[in-house]
Amino acid sequence: MTSYLLRRLGLMIPTLLGILALNFFIIQTAPGGPVDQFIAQLSGEGDMVMERITGESSEVGTPTMDEEPNLSITRGVSPELVLEIKKMYGFDKPVLQRFGSMLVDYATFNFGDSFFKGRSVIDLVLDCLPVSMSLGIWSTLIIYVVSIPLGIRKAVKNGSKFDAATGVAVVVANAIPVFLFAILLIVIFAGGSYLNWFPLRGLVSPGFEDLSITGKIADYCMHLALPITAMVIGGFATLTMLTKNSFLDEIGKLYVVAAKAKGLTEGKVLYGHIFRNAMLIIISGFPSAFIGMFFTGSLLVEVIFSLNGMGLLGFEAAMQRDYPVMFATLYIFTLIGLFTKILSDLTYSLVDPRIDFERKEARHG
Repeated sequence: MTSYLLRRLGLMIPTLLGILALNFFIIQTAPGGPVDQFIAQLSGEGDMVMERITGESSEVGTPTMDEEPNLSITRGVSPELVLEIKKMYGFDKPVLQRFGSMLVDYATFNFGDSFFKGRSVIDLVLDCLPVSMSLGIWSTLIIYVVSIPLGIRKAVKNGSKFDAATGVAVVVANAIPVFLFAILLIVIFAGGSYLNWFPLRGLVSPGFEDLSITGKIADYCMHLALPITAMVIGGFATLTMLTKNSFLDEIGKLYVVAAKAKGLTEGKVLYGHIFRNAMLIIISGFPSAFIGMFFTGSLLVEVIFSLNGMGLLGFEAAMQRDYPVMFATLYIFTLIGLFTKILSDLTYSLVDPRIDFERKEARHG
């Protein structure tokens, strides 16, 4: 297993390079970059603009793209000023040189400075991580803890009233849009038209540092209750039905019939024989589920509940063409995804020791 892990870690490097290169060069075709946006703001800013160009050009983050300003925007702006603006954002160097510089900086996690927020990218990411980690980890954990036992129970009770009732409940919950359910929770429980049980903004309350340990835990849970409920309400359907169908497929196989014929109890057959085979397909979907919940799944929730997380940071960076932030979040989430995929392979081996990735690779080789 050690040699397999070393090979997988080695393959992460070309995979990461390919993803960064593809996105880096695709982004160059997108109009309305930071140079265009800055030039569009020149009107009425005079001295402040010139001070920024002459005084802050050395503090700009790693350049990422060769941008040609829109001609309609640059009308009335001297070519010399346009060149200074391009130099301020680092777009005066050849594209391959900038890409190489970005890779060198990213290898040491030096992401430079945001074009528009006036802070280093790493500081912005560190500020957003507590929110994203809280939403992603807890929501994924709750979904798996509820869906897997529920799916197993539905498979065992297939065709019963319990199976039908829970099936309807899961489908209805899945049909509710996340943003709509989040707004409904706010209206009912967060000082809308009815109750005022939960706070509406932020991850913790003002004065959090002065609370006791118990108070901090309670405050943290109160702030997360509504956002996590909104995120998980529609996340049960897919995993529950996947678990049910996976177990149903295994229940009908001959080895299960043979185990029952030997007199084994239902619990031993279910968890001693069926479980490790049925869980393989569920484990394989964990990396994508975790990354999706960690990033894209939390964007609307972060906006509605005023949470400063990675989803909102990445969305704002894309809208503002804040390239250092865009590529830093891409780099970080790609790394997380690749490591999580390796973790899922390790979990495969723990669930079913018969799986040997090294032997499989040697056979195909």
